Amino acid sequence: MARIARLKMKGEPAVYHVISRTTLEGFVLGDVEKDHLLGVIKRMSGFYFAEVLGFCLMGNHFHLVVRMHPESSYSEEEVRERYDRRYGEAKAAVLDDRKMRELSKKMADLSEYIKEIKQGFSRYYNKLHRKKGYFWSERFKSVIVENGETLINCLAYIELNPIRAGLVKRPEDYRWCSLGYHVQTRNKGRFLSLDFGLGEFGVKSGKERLRHFRRFVYEKGGLEGVEKERRRDFEMGKVDRFLLKTRYFTDSGIIGSKAYVSSVYSVFKDYYAARREKRPKPINGLEGVYSLKRLAEA
Repeated sequence: MARIARLKMKGEPAVYHVISRTTLEGFVLGDVEKDHLLGVIKRMSGFYFAEVLGFCLMGNHFHLVVRMHPESSYSEEEVRERYDRRYGEAKAAVLDDRKMRELSKKMADLSEYIKEIKQGFSRYYNKLHRKKGYFWSERFKSVIVENGETLINCLAYIELNPIRAGLVKRPEDYRWCSLGYHVQTRNKGRFLSLDFGLGEFGVKSGKERLRHFRRFVYEKGGLEGVEKERRRDFEMGKVDRFLLKTRYFTDSGIIGSKAYVSSVYSVFKDYYAARREKRPKPINGLEGVYSLKRLAEA
């Protein structure tokens, strides 16, 4: 069966939640492997037109929230600078107009960006462990995420992964997630964007955005601990409902407000095999947020 085309916006910035899992059994990504994978992501993000908003590296998969910018956002000088940093001045000097256009198109492509991350890490892992064969199990999943309310909820979801797995009690204690990176390294190299979806709400400074985002994650995740659960006799509340709804951030094709989902669907309408027109469906428990199934389920 032929692969179904991936939903990718053209000519405008778009945010994607990317998820990829390993084909190997168990939790094969240890501390050393996670450090290297993070390094690969950082290097590729400096080359591609990728603005990393959030990430979380787990024992058998990773999450990445990234805003891909179109080739029109960058000048020829900026493209040469990125190419030079990666390959050296000699190679950058021989870029003619045709190669420049091809390179700019590649650097704006989500699939090319993730492919290089995965291939780069696979080579490292197989060499380190003297293995052969595939490391990643499948095509990566990607969900188009609307800015603002949807984006900050998506980012909170991935920050809570190590909490749900019982690895730490606070997300900033886990160094392979965004909050951990922000707090423990003070966002070394300015690797991460300080957007958090809060720009839509008029929160200006990066320091203030980080504070708002930490509070949002703590409130969404109910990180006060087991004592609070005992006091409420383990009754399901808003926190539990939020955590149960987070599958939509990985299993949808498009997620956001009703107008946004409808607008993006109209662009990719012909990609869907369904005879009837798809309609955005509300996500109970996340007010004002709608989703559309991914292509394979449509």
